[in-house]
Amino acid sequence: MWIQPEEVLLAGALWVSERANPFFILQRRRGHGRGGGLSGLLVGTLDVVLDSSARVAPYRILLQTGDSQIYWNIACGSSRKEITVHWDWLESNLLQTISIFDNDEDVTTFVKGKISGIIAEENRLKPGEEHEEDSGKFREAELKMRRLFGMPDEEKLVNYYSCSYWKGRVPRQGWLYLSVNHLCFYSFLLGKEVTLVVPWTEVTQLEKNATLVFPESVCVSTRHTEHFFSVFLNINDTFKLMEQLANIAMRQLLDNEAFAADRSLPKPGKTLKNVSALKRDLDARAKNERYRTMFRLTQDERLDGHTDCTLWTPFAKMHVVGQLFISNNYICFSSREEDLCHLIIPLREVSIVEKADSSSVLPCPVSISTKNKMNFLFANLKDRDFLVQRISDFLQRTPDSSWGDSSPLSLIGHSASSSVPSSSSAGSESVHKGRHYHPGLPTASQGLLQLYHRDTPEDLGPKAMKEKMKEEAWNIHFSEFGRGVCMYRTSRTRELVLNGIPEHLRGELWLLFSGAQNEMASHPGYYGDLVEQAMGLCSLATEEIERDLHRSMPEHRAFQNETGIAALRRVLTAYAHRNPGIGYCQAMNIVTSVLLLYCTEEEAFWLLVALCERMLPDYYNTRVVGALVDQGVFEDLTRAFLPLLYEHMQELGVISTISLSWFLTLFLSVMPFDSAVLLVDCFFYEGIKVTFQVALAVLHDNMDALLSCSDEGEAMTILGRYLDNVVNKQTVAPPIPHLHALLTSGDDPPPEIDVFDLIKSSYERFGSLRSDVIEQMRFKQRLKVIQSLEDTAKRSVVRAMMTESAFSIEELEELYCLFKSKHMTSCYWGSSSSAVERHDPSLPYLEQYRIDPAQFTQLFSALAPWICGGHTPTLSARLFKLLDQNRDGLVNFKEFITGLSAMYHGDMTDKLKLLYKLHLPPALCPEEAESALEAAHFFTEDEPRESSFLSDLDNLRQQEVASGEEGKDGEADGEEKKEVKDYRYYLRMWAKEKEPKRETIKDLPRMNQEQFIEVCKTLYNMFSEEPLEQELYHAIATVASLLLRIGEVGKKFNNGAKKAETTAQATPTARALPVNLQEQEGPGDTASDEAQMCRALADAQLETATPQTSDEDAKDDTSASSYSVVSSSSLQCEDIADDTVLIGSGEHRRGSVLDVDWSITFEQVLASLLTEPPLVDYFEKKRDIHTKMAACKAQRAVERQTSSTSDHELIQHST
Repeated sequence: MWIQPEEVLLAGALWVSERANPFFILQRRRGHGRGGGLSGLLVGTLDVVLDSSARVAPYRILLQTGDSQIYWNIACGSSRKEITVHWDWLESNLLQTISIFDNDEDVTTFVKGKISGIIAEENRLKPGEEHEEDSGKFREAELKMRRLFGMPDEEKLVNYYSCSYWKGRVPRQGWLYLSVNHLCFYSFLLGKEVTLVVPWTEVTQLEKNATLVFPESVCVSTRHTEHFFSVFLNINDTFKLMEQLANIAMRQLLDNEAFAADRSLPKPGKTLKNVSALKRDLDARAKNERYRTMFRLTQDERLDGHTDCTLWTPFAKMHVVGQLFISNNYICFSSREEDLCHLIIPLREVSIVEKADSSSVLPCPVSISTKNKMNFLFANLKDRDFLVQRISDFLQRTPDSSWGDSSPLSLIGHSASSSVPSSSSAGSESVHKGRHYHPGLPTASQGLLQLYHRDTPEDLGPKAMKEKMKEEAWNIHFSEFGRGVCMYRTSRTRELVLNGIPEHLRGELWLLFSGAQNEMASHPGYYGDLVEQAMGLCSLATEEIERDLHRSMPEHRAFQNETGIAALRRVLTAYAHRNPGIGYCQAMNIVTSVLLLYCTEEEAFWLLVALCERMLPDYYNTRVVGALVDQGVFEDLTRAFLPLLYEHMQELGVISTISLSWFLTLFLSVMPFDSAVLLVDCFFYEGIKVTFQVALAVLHDNMDALLSCSDEGEAMTILGRYLDNVVNKQTVAPPIPHLHALLTSGDDPPPEIDVFDLIKSSYERFGSLRSDVIEQMRFKQRLKVIQSLEDTAKRSVVRAMMTESAFSIEELEELYCLFKSKHMTSCYWGSSSSAVERHDPSLPYLEQYRIDPAQFTQLFSALAPWICGGHTPTLSARLFKLLDQNRDGLVNFKEFITGLSAMYHGDMTDKLKLLYKLHLPPALCPEEAESALEAAHFFTEDEPRESSFLSDLDNLRQQEVASGEEGKDGEADGEEKKEVKDYRYYLRMWAKEKEPKRETIKDLPRMNQEQFIEVCKTLYNMFSEEPLEQELYHAIATVASLLLRIGEVGKKFNNGAKKAETTAQATPTARALPVNLQEQEGPGDTASDEAQMCRALADAQLETATPQTSDEDAKDDTSASSYSVVSSSSLQCEDIADDTVLIGSGEHRRGSVLDVDWSITFEQVLASLLTEPPLVDYFEKKRDIHTKMAACKAQRAVERQTSSTSDHELIQHST
C-alpha cells in the first residue's frame, strides 16, 4: 500500500534490493521468502521482538535522488504481487515525467506530493471508517494480526502487548494480540515460530497469579489446556482488558448479541499512541458500568466525566472530600470515605446552576438548586467554567417535566397520589372503560396492604408505638437530610434501614434506594401503555404466569381475591412483554407479590425492572445464570470464611441445593414473611452483599449441627427449621402463617431467632464484604457457569441424537462444536441473517443453534463425503432446501446431522434415496431445472404423493357434510349417532396421519427427464476425483443408457392411449437445449443416438466446471478424454424405439424437444445401479469422518499458512 513518505537513512541495512531504476528501488526484507540463512533468522527474530513493521510488510519501494544519502520510503507490501502493482504504476506513470526535472529536490517534492494525493484520494473514497481514528502504528499492528492469524477485516484488534508465552518450561518472547473475539499470540525466535489462537468463547477461567515458576503471570484456561503469559509491562491493564473481552464473549453465548462498537464516543483531542478506538470504547464501558452500579442508574446512562471536589454537608456542618460525577441525566457525588455521604441529583430536578463567589476558604464554588428548594454547594473544582458549561449543555437537552405537567401516576409520594380515587367520577370511569389499567383501579393509587388495613381500627399497643417511633425517626431524618431523590445518604440512613423501614414508607424508600423512582419519573405512562399492549396476547410466558398466579403468597389475604391476583397478572404480563428475553421465570411471582403489598402497580413494575435488569442481573432468564453465578460466589465465600464447614458441606452437596432458592426469592420463600421483608429492605439499600452476609450468618449459627450431619436431608432439615423460626417481634401486622413452617415444625420446635439479631450478627461477622470484590468473584464464576451450561447443552444434544444417527458420541460432540462455532462466527463476522434471529433459547438444545445457507455450504464442503468440485455448492444448496423443513432459511443441528448421517452411515438404498430426493422438488427448484436445460416451463404432471391422503380426507369430509345436510329432515337421533361416529373416525384417521411413518421407496415420486439429467451431472462430478474414475464413468454411462430405455418403455406403456394428444401438444411444450450443447457439434449427422446421449451427459458435467488454475484445466481435459472413451465404446442401445427423443448432436438438435412423458421411478434407478459393481462398491464404501473433522478444525491454521505463501505467486515478475 502507499504510505506517507518517510526518511530512510540506511537503505541497505537488513534489506536486499531486487529491482532498481534511476529513481526507485524495490527491496525485500532479508530472510523473507526462500533462503536467508543465519542472517535471515536473526533479522526475523529482531523484527518480532522489536515489533518491526517489516514483519507485516517485507517489501518496500524507496525513492532515491542523485547522490543523496537520504531515501524516502513511499510504498510497502505484504507480498510480491502487491508491491509489483505499485512498481508497475510508478514506471508507467511517473518515471517519464520526473526524468525531465533538472533539480533533484523538485523530483522529491513532486513524488511526495503525488503519493500524498493518492493516499488522500483513497481515504476520501472510504469515509466513516472507525480505524481512521487509530494511530498509524496501531493500524499496522491490526494489519499484522490479520495477516499472521488469517483473520478477516471484520475482526477488530483492541490492543496488543509484548510478553512471554510459556511453552513447556521455555518462555517465548513475542506479541499478544487481544481482538474482540480472539486471544492471539505470535513469536518467531531463531526460526522457531509459535502461533496461538484462542476464541474468547472457549475460555473457562482467567487468573492472575504469581508463583515461583510463573512470576506475575496471567493464566488463560480452556476446556483442554492452560496457557501462561508473563513479563507484561502493565499486567493489571492487560488483565482488566482480558476480563472485559471474556465477559463480552460470555454475553454472546448467553444472548447471541454481537459486540457493537460505540460510535458516539467523543474523539480525543490528539491521536493517542497505540490506543485504538475500541480500547477507548471498552474503557468507557467499564467506567460507565462502575458509575451506574455505584448510583443505581439506568442502563442507558453514560458518564461524561468526573472530578475531585468538596461538598458542604449542612447536617454535619463540614466540607466532605469526594468526587463529582456528571452524566447526561444526573449529577452525583460520592465521598472518599465510604458511607460518609452519597448524593444523586437528577437534572430534571435542577432549577439553577451558578458560580458562587470564590474565596480562600471556599475556592471555585458552584451552587446547584433544585425544584424542591434544596441547595448543594460544591467547591475546590479545578475547571469550574468548563464544568458549569457541561452541566448547562445537559440541562438544555433535559425535557422540562415540572410536577404540574406530569400525570398523577408519575408522582412518587403516596400523599400526592392518594387523591386520585376521589377525583375518579362517573365521567372519568367512562373514559377508562375498556382499559385493563387506569387510575381508577384501587391498586393504581395504593399498595395492597393499605387497601386491607384501611378499615382496621387503630392499634395503640407497644408494637404500634414502636412503629410510630420508627416513622418519627425517618421524618426527622427527612427534615435533616432531605426527602426524595436528592436526599443525602449517609451512615445514619443505613442505621435506620437496618432497624427496619416503617410499613407506610417502605414503598417510597424501596423506589428511592433501587433507582426505580428515576426510571419511573422519566417514563410517564409507559406502564399503562405496556399493559394495554400485553393483555390479551397469548404466549408461553402468559401461560406460565396464569399457572403460578394462585401460588403467589396464597396465605396472604391480599392474594385470596381477584383484586390482588389481577394486579399481579398485569405487572408480570407487562414485564414479560417489555423483556421477552426473560419473559417470566418462577420466583418472579413471589417477589412481585411482595412488591405489590407496599407499592402501586406502576411502582411495583419499575421495582421489578430494577431487580431483573440491574440488581439481580441474569437471575430470571431461562437458565437462571445469575443465581447459579452467585451460588458459586457463595461457595467461594463459604470456603474463605467458614473453611471447616465448607469441606463438610461439599461432601454432602448441600450448598448448591440450599442457596438457589435463598437467592432467587431473597429469602421470601424460606422465611416468615415479616422477617424476610426486612432483608428486602436491606437488599434495596445495600445490594446483593446483604444476601451473602445473611446466608453466611445462617450457616455460621448452625455450624455445629451441620458438622454433625451425615446426609444431605438432615442438613436441609436443620437449615429449614432454623429459617422457619426467624421471627420479627416488632411487626404490627397480624402474623401471616408460613406454610413451610407449618409443614416442618416438629414436636419440639427450635428456639425463635430475632431477625434483627440475625442481621446485626451478619454485619458484625461478615460486614467486610465489598461490592467490588463480589463483582470480581462473579466474573470468575460466570465463565465457569456459562461454560458448564454449554457443556450440559452439548451432552443433552448428543444423548438425543444418539438414537437418530449412527455417529459415535465423540463424533457427535465434535460435530456439535464445529456446528456451534460456525453459528458463533456469524455473531461477529456477519451473515445474511442476524445471529439473534437464529438463536432461540426457548427451543430444545437440539434446535437452538441454526445456520444459514452460506454457513451450511462451508460445513458441507468441509465434512460431506460427496465432493463434486465446482458442483459442490449446488449440491449443498439442494441438501439445505431438503433439510429445511419449516422453510425459514435456517437449518438446526438435528437437521444437519440427519443429512450427514445418511451420507456416512446409510446403506446403499438410503444413500441413493437421499441422492434421488436431492434432484426432486423442493431440493431442486423449478428455476434450477429450467436453467440447466433452458426450458420454457417445469414438468409438473406427477405431483408428490405425500398430501394425497389429506386431500382425500378433505373430499370425504365434504361429501359427508353434504349428505348430512340432505338428510337433515330424517331421523334426528340416528343422524346424531352417525355424526358422532364419523367425527371419531376422522379423529382416528387424523391421528394416524399425524403419526410419523417411515418413508418407503414406493413413496418417492417419479423423476422426469430434466431431473434425471441433473442426477447424471451430479454423479459425473462426484466421481471426478475417485481412484476408479474410468470404471465409474463407464458404469454410470451404461446405467444412464439403460434408464433412458426404461423410461421410454414406461412412456409407451403408460401413455399409449394419449399418443395423439401428446403429439398435438409437442409444439407448445418444446424446449430449447443448453447453449453449450448447441455449440458443440457432433462428428456428423449419422452419429448414433447412444453416442449423442453420452456426449450430452459429458457436456452437462463440463458446463459446471469453472477453470481456476492451469492444474484444474488439465484435470478437466483428462475428464473430457475419459468421456470420449465412454461415448465411443460403452453404449450399445440397439433396442431403442424409433420415436425415442434423445439429446444429441447434429441436425436432430434443432428439432428435438424434451420428452415430458418420460419418467422413471426410484426402484428402477436402484435396480439399474445394482447391475454395476463399481457403483455398488462406491456407495457401499464406508467413509471416515475423522479426517474431515480434523481438516475442518485445522482450517484456520491452513489459512495462516496460505496467507504467508504469496511470495511464490509472481516469481516470473522478478525474472
